[in-house]
Amino acid sequence: MNSRIKVSLPQVVGKGYGTFWRFKGRYRVCKGSRASKKSTTTALWVITNMMAYPEANTLVIRKVYRTLKDSCFAQLKWAIHRLQVDGWWEVKESPLEMTYIPTGQKIFFRGLDDPQKITSMTAEHGTLCWCWIEEAYELSREDDFNILDESIRGGSGVFKQITLTFNPWNERSWLKRRFFDAPDSADKLAVTTNYLCNEWLDDADRKVFEKMKADNPRRYQVAGIGNWGIVEGLVYENWKEQEFSLAEIRRRYDLESVFGLDFGYTNDPTALFAGFANLEQRKLFVWDELYEKGLSNREICGRIRNMGYGKESITADSAEPKSIDELKGFGLRVHAAKKGKDSVNAGIQFLQDFEIIVHPRCVNFLTEISNYTWDKDRFGRTLNVPVDDFNHLMDAMRYGMEKYMRKRSGGHLQTFKGGY
Repeated sequence: MNSRIKVSLPQVVGKGYGTFWRFKGRYRVCKGSRASKKSTTTALWVITNMMAYPEANTLVIRKVYRTLKDSCFAQLKWAIHRLQVDGWWEVKESPLEMTYIPTGQKIFFRGLDDPQKITSMTAEHGTLCWCWIEEAYELSREDDFNILDESIRGGSGVFKQITLTFNPWNERSWLKRRFFDAPDSADKLAVTTNYLCNEWLDDADRKVFEKMKADNPRRYQVAGIGNWGIVEGLVYENWKEQEFSLAEIRRRYDLESVFGLDFGYTNDPTALFAGFANLEQRKLFVWDELYEKGLSNREICGRIRNMGYGKESITADSAEPKSIDELKGFGLRVHAAKKGKDSVNAGIQFLQDFEIIVHPRCVNFLTEISNYTWDKDRFGRTLNVPVDDFNHLMDAMRYGMEKYMRKRSGGHLQTFKGGY
């Protein structure tokens, strides 16, 4: 630990973030496309500047605590190794925490699903003066941000700063009005970045974006270029975000369990929808979700069991019978959805009659349902077909509700009109 390591920041960080890196105002906001380096650059900045400012402590936030380990925590561990300073840092996973050993400065990790642990936080050494909010788009309520803003305090010789990084899926977000619609000032910097400033992308990565540009121009504008998503013609407008407990809704309603599974792997996530429906009053409570790429069938089984749903009846996408058979072999109660002609539209029409209440922790469901739209033809006319995007949990929700919606009659799937 007494040795000195020379690191060239331009070579480590790369290009495109000079102004972002040097800015010391109160609010530093970066919306960007996928692979734009916004999160890895922020992680490198946090580690570098924690070591430069001995009074600084950092709070890292996502809306849901459990999503931190595989995102910000992993990125900061990567940054420590990238900067070759592993020996100066102590990294703990239970609870998530990082300590700069020479001074005792800390990086804390918290989720907005436990707000009390944020408002009561103090740093033992120095001041809690920096905050990084990753996937800030998940914060649907500006009041949640204001609570965080009040928690960041300055100290002697160190500046106060909140960094927000996110993908700009929806132009209706309060982030646009608050940070991007007004010009930059001494206390605010709002920038947009995209994959074109990432010099470390290889040709295969760049081809993914070129294919997206050709096949899905709407998604390319957001996930490729970093522009705001313009949301028109939402499929579902009958939903709201609201906190609830299972004990509360079980007291008030007769509930049926709703579990649906949509398979993914490399480009698309495996998506598990976990909810409860009251059929008489047409209410669907969205309780939990799994949303992860690169999972084998054995890993899917493990995730579902760890979530506590190993004994639930799950309706899965019938396009993958081999995966369904494997999950059955692992002991899960999985069966194939009985798709039929116009099954997507019939399922959508059925669900549009429900009030959909979404628990705030279901951040991926909230992103999808607020971006799931009807497609348009080349003349801009709305089609009776949803866009093939933001639909993994939307499909899983339909699969889970199928048993309450349809019956087999004469070889065709028909929608129930009543008689539940």
